[in-house]
Amino acid sequence: MKIHSIALLSLITTQPGTSSFLVPQQHHTLPHSFGSGLRSALFEEQSTTSEKVSEYYGKVLESSEDLKTNACTTAGKPPSHIQECLNNIHQEVKAKYYGCGLCIPDLLEGCTVLDLGCGSGRDVYIAAQMVGEQGTVIGVDMTEEQIGVAMKHEKSQAEAFGYEKPNTVFYKGQIEKLLELPIEKNSVDVIVSNCVINLCQDKEAVLKGCYELLKPGGELYFSDVYANRRISKGLQEDAVLWGECISGALYWNDFENLAKKCGFLDPRLVEDSVITVNNEELEEKVDAENLEFFSATYRLWKIDSLESHCEDYGQAVIYKGSVPRSPASLKLDNHHDMEAGKIFPVCGNTWKMLHDTRFKDHFDFIGNFERHYGIFEGCGSIIPFDSAVNGVSTKGGDSGGGCC
Repeated sequence: MKIHSIALLSLITTQPGTSSFLVPQQHHTLPHSFGSGLRSALFEEQSTTSEKVSEYYGKVLESSEDLKTNACTTAGKPPSHIQECLNNIHQEVKAKYYGCGLCIPDLLEGCTVLDLGCGSGRDVYIAAQMVGEQGTVIGVDMTEEQIGVAMKHEKSQAEAFGYEKPNTVFYKGQIEKLLELPIEKNSVDVIVSNCVINLCQDKEAVLKGCYELLKPGGELYFSDVYANRRISKGLQEDAVLWGECISGALYWNDFENLAKKCGFLDPRLVEDSVITVNNEELEEKVDAENLEFFSATYRLWKIDSLESHCEDYGQAVIYKGSVPRSPASLKLDNHHDMEAGKIFPVCGNTWKMLHDTRFKDHFDFIGNFERHYGIFEGCGSIIPFDSAVNGVSTKGGDSGGGCC
């Protein structure tokens, strides 16, 4: 049966505290033995990538155990506070979870959080506990079967959290068309996404939409899959590899450049790990192109004044140790783990990521932007001129000279 679950805002919209409504549709459940060849044939009947993905996650996969690779699975034990949240979430919601990392950042109390590709709602319901009863979590997904599970448990989950009414909202729609959702621009504090953006054909539209919806100083904090090189068109057309979060992955450098193009001027890597496909048939296709894949968590800040590189203005910060569950130190990204009470030199961009965001009250700030000292040492960029390193000119001999 061909489904058309990508019509935006069609059958499902809820507001906090209202009952969720899902128009039931007849569908056929595919058996576990449904082979990859048949799956590909099924996908050929669909007209768009979105429909293929919706079919895969709504019809082909019945639970996370049906995945053919480990790309859409989360390795390692979650932190204790996340585990406590998970203990309050219905088993059906957790069984249909597909994700490649932990994408719930610190300091969410009272925030408005948007979850892209929320699926059955696991991360929505984690975040719903993190933001508290006065916060709001919005979940968006295009797959009717997935979001139907999330909405079915909305009222009972609020009761499990001890809330008078749900602090969650669910919309059925495409994350490539975020601006068509009834969400005001500049209204969201944090956007999260767990191994979903790689499934989208138009990743630029997703990032641009995120930038528009975020408040100034807000962030996109998300986990996804990246490749060590660009993926061939042939692999991109493999329906199973795309559905398994493999062949839709961006080459990491293309992603960082795309993020900058969309307004996120200094992408920050938080953590990463290697993905092993663990499927002999699919590994042969991937190995033929010498591809390697990585699960990575990035945070992208909406701060218009960020610079393209880490510049040194002689600034520093002192972490107060006041962020909940982080009394000894706070990790901003994989290069900034700031010990409480200690002066920590930072570049201008990092200073702004702490000063112009929800983290401001948890730091003391030293310095300003009045004097520039060049590129920030250790940021990965150095002065490009060989003569600055060895004192020897590479232009027309050793005598130096003019500019031409």
